[in-house]
Amino acid sequence: MSHQPDQGVFHAIRPEDIEWKSFPAYPPAVRIAILVGDLALPAPYLIRVHLPAGTKMMPHKHPEDRIYTVMEGVFYIGLGEQFDAQTLTAYGPGSVVVLPGGQAHFHWARSGDYITQVSAMGPLGLNYLDADDDPRTQPR
Repeated sequence: MSHQPDQGVFHAIRPEDIEWKSFPAYPPAVRIAILVGDLALPAPYLIRVHLPAGTKMMPHKHPEDRIYTVMEGVFYIGLGEQFDAQTLTAYGPGSVVVLPGGQAHFHWARSGDYITQVSAMGPLGLNYLDADDDPRTQPR
């Protein structure tokens, strides 16, 4: 039997074992934890994303369909190609948000830190609508 990356043997990931790192496509304060999979492969992956209070993710798209589960805090997300705080919708812990690939959207840690868990089929892609918003093009 063939298994997906990180799924060939039984294992568990405890909260204290999660390793948080910066990620080039995200603002410098954002942290990501890769829980299962390889983000560069065309295979399933599971990550957690932590946005500190006040952090904004400007309008962007992902080519892959994504399923977000809110783990902690309140996840504010808006749809569209322009950041508009009036269109943000708040989702509390336990909420599940289905985001189709190609849907322009933006996030804001408006009321404090939040952590979402993202499940998708890789490779992970992130394309900012305005190149000036892309941290990969900014000095760190």
